[in-house]
Amino acid sequence: MDDSAGLPSPASRQFVVDHARVVAELADRHAVTLESLLAVLRSPRVDDRAARAMAIDLAAAALVSLRTQTDQQRSAILEPVVGAFSRLRNDLRPLVRFGDLDVQFIEPPAKGRALPGEVAHAARAMVRTAVLAMVDAGETRRVRIQWDCDGLNLLVRIRDDGRGELSAHDDSLRPIAENVAALDGRLDVSSTPGWGSDLSITLPLDPPAPVLPLEESIELSPREREVLQLLVNGGRNQEIAHDLGISQNTVKFHVSNLLRKAGARTRAELVALAR
Repeated sequence: MDDSAGLPSPASRQFVVDHARVVAELADRHAVTLESLLAVLRSPRVDDRAARAMAIDLAAAALVSLRTQTDQQRSAILEPVVGAFSRLRNDLRPLVRFGDLDVQFIEPPAKGRALPGEVAHAARAMVRTAVLAMVDAGETRRVRIQWDCDGLNLLVRIRDDGRGELSAHDDSLRPIAENVAALDGRLDVSSTPGWGSDLSITLPLDPPAPVLPLEESIELSPREREVLQLLVNGGRNQEIAHDLGISQNTVKFHVSNLLRKAGARTRAELVALAR
């Protein structure tokens, strides 16, 4: 009988140890932040206004640091789409509670596909950035946030009733555009003056297929492989013909076939694809 039956594997034990270490580090950072805030607020050397400013700076810096660490941990796990959306609602609660903004949330389907941690984190960050950009643009009183899932993508839509002056080229939306590009997604922004702006974000849930080397992605004959290798090494038609013992016309024939198969327009493009 195997005495190890039912016991956690070394890998799972290591995961538990690593997780406990990360949690302890986060708790320690949290404690340091609270201690720093209390020290500022209790200090007789600063007035109320200065203490408030210092406390805000400390809290903001700590939040950025904690978010970064926790998001790195979450990037390796899956989040139920409903849970990810619920966390977004909590993130935006201060805007609703302490401002005049009416935020309407359209829940994703409860049975929607779970989101990779990286996608869930990025989507929440994008929505927060978009809402703040809409508020800063002025006259926004209502924002509608909707998440959906088509099985392959997370579909995010944010609409407001502001001035309708936002565009995909606005500096305030640049972080969103960069995050969308990093995840091979798509961002569409449409605005109608006087009626508001509409942001549509599509984020793939699966990583892009790996790019195969040219020689693996298309079918090449042995001779074409030889010609391609000499091309990559900088060989000209005459040199390739000499090295392979064939005519220059034959070399041109093989190069033409390589260009056609690779979908390249020039020899330089063909060499770049091969590399």
